[in-house]
Amino acid sequence: MALSASDLPAMYSLLANSMSGDESVRKPAESALSQSESRPGFCSCLMEVITAKDLASQVDIRLLASVYFKNSINRYWRNRRDSSGISNEEKTHLRQKLLSHLREENYQIALMLAVLISKIARIDYPKEWPELFSVLAQQLQSADVLTSHRIFMIIFRSLKELSTKRLISDQRNFAEISSHFFDYSWHIWQRDVQAILHGFSTLSQSYNSNDPNQHLDELYLQCERWLLCLKIIRQLIISGFPSDAKQVQEVRPVKEVSPVLLNAIQSFLPYYSSFQKCILECKEYKPSLSGRVMDENQITQEQIKKNISNAVGGVLTSLLPNERIVLLCNVLIRRYFVLTTSDLEELYQNPESFHHEQDMVQWTEKLRPCAEALYIVLFENHSQLLGPVVVSLLQEAMKGCPTSVTEITPGLLLKDAAYGAAAYVYYELSNYLSFKDWYNGALSPELSNDHPNMHIIHRKVALILGQWVSEVKDDTKRQVYCALIKLLQEKNLSVRLAACRSLCLHVEDANFSEQEFVDLLPICWGSCFKLVEEVQEFDSKVQVLNSVSVLIAHVSEVIPFAENLVQFFHKVWEESSGESLLQIQLLIALRNFVVALGGQSPICYNMLLPILRRGIDINSPDELIEDSMLLWEATLSHAPSLVPQLLACFPCLVEIMERSYEHLQVAVSIIEDYIILGGTEFLSMHASSVARILDLVVGNVTDKGILSILPVIDILIQCFPAEVPPLISSVLQKLIVMCLSGGDDYDPSKTAVKASSAAILARILVMNTNYLAQLMSEQSLLLLLQKASVPIKDNILLCLVDIWLDKVDNASSTQRKTFGLALSIILTLRLPQVLDKLDQILSVCTTVILSENNDLSEDESSGENMSSSRCHGEGTIPSKELRKRQIKYSDPINQLSLETSVRENLQTCAALHGESFNSAIGNMHPAALEQLKKALKMP
Repeated sequence: MALSASDLPAMYSLLANSMSGDESVRKPAESALSQSESRPGFCSCLMEVITAKDLASQVDIRLLASVYFKNSINRYWRNRRDSSGISNEEKTHLRQKLLSHLREENYQIALMLAVLISKIARIDYPKEWPELFSVLAQQLQSADVLTSHRIFMIIFRSLKELSTKRLISDQRNFAEISSHFFDYSWHIWQRDVQAILHGFSTLSQSYNSNDPNQHLDELYLQCERWLLCLKIIRQLIISGFPSDAKQVQEVRPVKEVSPVLLNAIQSFLPYYSSFQKCILECKEYKPSLSGRVMDENQITQEQIKKNISNAVGGVLTSLLPNERIVLLCNVLIRRYFVLTTSDLEELYQNPESFHHEQDMVQWTEKLRPCAEALYIVLFENHSQLLGPVVVSLLQEAMKGCPTSVTEITPGLLLKDAAYGAAAYVYYELSNYLSFKDWYNGALSPELSNDHPNMHIIHRKVALILGQWVSEVKDDTKRQVYCALIKLLQEKNLSVRLAACRSLCLHVEDANFSEQEFVDLLPICWGSCFKLVEEVQEFDSKVQVLNSVSVLIAHVSEVIPFAENLVQFFHKVWEESSGESLLQIQLLIALRNFVVALGGQSPICYNMLLPILRRGIDINSPDELIEDSMLLWEATLSHAPSLVPQLLACFPCLVEIMERSYEHLQVAVSIIEDYIILGGTEFLSMHASSVARILDLVVGNVTDKGILSILPVIDILIQCFPAEVPPLISSVLQKLIVMCLSGGDDYDPSKTAVKASSAAILARILVMNTNYLAQLMSEQSLLLLLQKASVPIKDNILLCLVDIWLDKVDNASSTQRKTFGLALSIILTLRLPQVLDKLDQILSVCTTVILSENNDLSEDESSGENMSSSRCHGEGTIPSKELRKRQIKYSDPINQLSLETSVRENLQTCAALHGESFNSAIGNMHPAALEQLKKALKMP
């Protein structure tokens, strides 16, 4: 029956009685409140108690009501299978009521209301509560200091909650909030900085004159609001905008905020020393001044932390002496770890739900997980004291309940609790307990008892085997693997899911022994396939699919089970419609599957390629794009050849890049794969798409983004020197502008961009000389240079020569040789300016030739290794890396002789310039000339 306004007096009485010191009054009230939690109208009654003006002074009761309200949101706001939850009509009423009660004067209640609004926002925003932030922003326009402080508290809590959601669609929603809220929050924060500085100035004067300040409370609230606003700005920048460290485009908020923050800090510093004496009166803050020489009155942050820590440590020791710690540990295990009647009922009637309630629920929402969290922290801080205590309790529990017992007795439940206690602190407890002895003496015999009541213990044994993985030595591995496979085949789903997770931990372990496990694989695969069919809950399917993915990634025997895995993946995909998290896990598993199959991956194409095409479709859910692209890249990397279906996928990449540069790194690898694998066939079909992507990226991303795409341009020109340059003329023009623009003197990334861009242009001069000359004369290039304010004294090619001469020391060995070959070609130009640069050109060429022998030795060595790979791996399909090495080895730059080129082009230069050439050679330094003769093997 629903609660209504007429129940408010009774609700108030129950809340008041539940705080009574008299247990006979308190217990019935707590029981009645617990029974009322699931009734419609319960939260509405609580909300009325919280907001009632005549109860404003009853802070404790209102605060307790807000706690019950928060707990009800955690339990009943979402529609659950076992509860009708809160109706949509009541939810709407509660959301409206919460937003109408923003000016809560009590800080603790205001904080609790902010927390519960954030909990609701996590579930309902934006679909059911789209107006949340717009209403808050509107209220801020006319709010006083207190109301604005409370609103910012709500905004901060809500943003913090929403920022933890990981689906791409949720992250896009957060980015949209950030784009709307950032400017407003930033403006408020900057305005508050000035107001606070003025307040500090007034306060400082009042301290000096001993004049009490009438506006201290308002200034304090303003400072708190300022701090909240700063936290909001931080949250918006970190979670609402791309990271400037990873992004290939400039992130405006980061660039805008950083210098202003530093200036604000500098503005506050003068007041720090002024207030220090007044604020830091507590003796724990006073530093030890011994040994200080300069500024001896200054208190460092580290000293403050150390003094506070010591003070708190002393208080904790007085509150929790050793005997109390031991008592608390015993109470936690014997009282709070023990399964209740309702727990047992859930375990047997809804085992799947029980598994997730116990292992995946937030520890703050249930009593037992909360007790477990406290126990773990307690043990970590007092392991030497509690280690023997827990071992003693474990031995007592095992002795009091032998493995042959089948009845659910208090002794069996205590043993289950003790097993849990030992599982949670495996790392510290391993110093006091031998896993091998424990396993052989108790855990293994437990599994031989197949009575249905033993599901309780079997589930905990499965948990222990996973948690203690680091203590499972070689002589016990086989037994543990067999035990987990046996548990994976039990009837109770909670036991099987626990075993599934523990098995996953063993397979991922660095000391996993595939040799001991390989013959168990058929049963393991079959059990996982069967389990994913039997479970009903979404979290269970994700967990099992993750285990399958981990198995594929860590065992070598995958191909014999490929057909079964193909059928499994196909079925899971068909059943996962609308479940993005499950589809993401499936895409990860498929990627591992493709990598495991290697050159035999085409056997799964009938299942794989339709899924891949769906994932990379621009109309698919945003959250699938990233993992779909990673799967795409893995598929191409391990493909023996480019099948038509894969070839037809490439235009999807253009659509993805037109929308965002977020996946640029993976896109670069995909383009590279297509070039290496598809060759002429790929270029003839998708040349315009490649040109479009390059044009989208170059000039529109940061230096980091440019550096990632330049190798693709280089390999394109290397493989197709005649066809590609005309296709990407606009991109090449941008590279020329980048090369000739200044501003890289103190910026290593810009220097790297210039060096790599210049090497690409040098390659074109070497491999397609006529085209570069044509490109330099295009009017569009001159307009682009003019627009970028790049001054051109000589012709553009000679300006490039200066860049080649300047950046040779910042280039790789292949790029240096490319510069040398390009410069040797410059010697053949009928331009008098060539002679002005002759000394520098020959100096660079000499250096490159003399260092080339070592580089060539390395290349020849890798060429021999590559030939050896071909011989020993005859009949195998070359990997992407091997194909890349083949392309590098056949690079014309590596085949050309710089020594021969310089020698021949010097003769041409001498013939073109006659006596002027001889004069230029004569002006060279004798040592440089001697080096040149040595490099060219001239007498």
